[in-house]
Amino acid sequence: MDRTTVALTLAAGALVLTALPVTAQDKTLTLMTHDSFYLPEGALESFESEHGVDVQLLPAGDAGAMVNQAILTADHPLADVLFGVDNTFLSRALSADLFAPYRSAALAEVPADLQLDPENRVTPIDYGDVCLNLDRAAFGEDGLPWPETLDDLAEPALAGALVVENPATSSPGLAFLLATIATYGEDGWQSYWADLRDNDVAVTSGWEEAYYGRFSGGSGEGDRPIVVSYASSPAAEVIYGADPAAAESPIAAIEPGCFRQIEFAGILRGTEEPELAGALIDHLLSPEVQAELPLAMFVYPARAGVELPAAFAAHALVPAAPASLDAELIDAKREAWISEWTDIVLR
Repeated sequence: MDRTTVALTLAAGALVLTALPVTAQDKTLTLMTHDSFYLPEGALESFESEHGVDVQLLPAGDAGAMVNQAILTADHPLADVLFGVDNTFLSRALSADLFAPYRSAALAEVPADLQLDPENRVTPIDYGDVCLNLDRAAFGEDGLPWPETLDDLAEPALAGALVVENPATSSPGLAFLLATIATYGEDGWQSYWADLRDNDVAVTSGWEEAYYGRFSGGSGEGDRPIVVSYASSPAAEVIYGADPAAAESPIAAIEPGCFRQIEFAGILRGTEEPELAGALIDHLLSPEVQAELPLAMFVYPARAGVELPAAFAAHALVPAAPASLDAELIDAKREAWISEWTDIVLR
């Protein structure tokens, strides 16, 4: 029996019960995301209202855990749309045939270098860069020498200055490892990390422990003035700091070691609502939602021409030439590289 609602009407002096069909929010669309996904109130509600659908979020861990869960449940998908697979896990997701092809009309507004899948199984939604962040107060004429290259991090003058995240357990940690592989090559990165180990690099399991617990700059409470974080972290320190109008952030992101992460959304094969799923991807690429992304998740909108918040534009770094590696190469070598890194740095 169809869902109905009851209306009371007065007909010929008598009270009449009339059954009416439900016309709004009578469908559900599930969006699987990583745990860092966030949009402000109203960003999804407008889509729900327009399409008469209830969007339910399904957080599924970090990007790697989310992709693994989607693969394990591919025959009986837990969601209709997946958001948050990035270029470090993209090849694994595509090899598992998770997604139904869909080309959003809004892709015409997305730069070609963000569109990594020519078959349109995934759609770029945002991008950001993992970069080294420096505590400005620790550097300068009377402080530590400002690092100009990755090599500088292994110099005695910066001994004990750097904290990184473990690439086996952390997305930014993996991104920084990939940046060093892109910089020094598949046969050269190992000696670089051995030099960092000898220069007393610190390793944490995740970003929060590294940034808040070991880093000395901004919101950090540690004693290490260099951390692997994000190009947008300086903007976050201003926006959420004591003076949102500050002319300079207390921390700086530098270009050496930056690695670009592009986040995608895709329609999971097996959805019973392919048209609604496509409409949701269109909505995520709409100018309205794209404009929310910088302050919601401190990433850049994939759609070109979206105006950035003033503080974000003023303080976030946009690297001119971030490091990159082919997605298929990452997928083929990721686990071996992480195992090798563990042997070099932690054992």
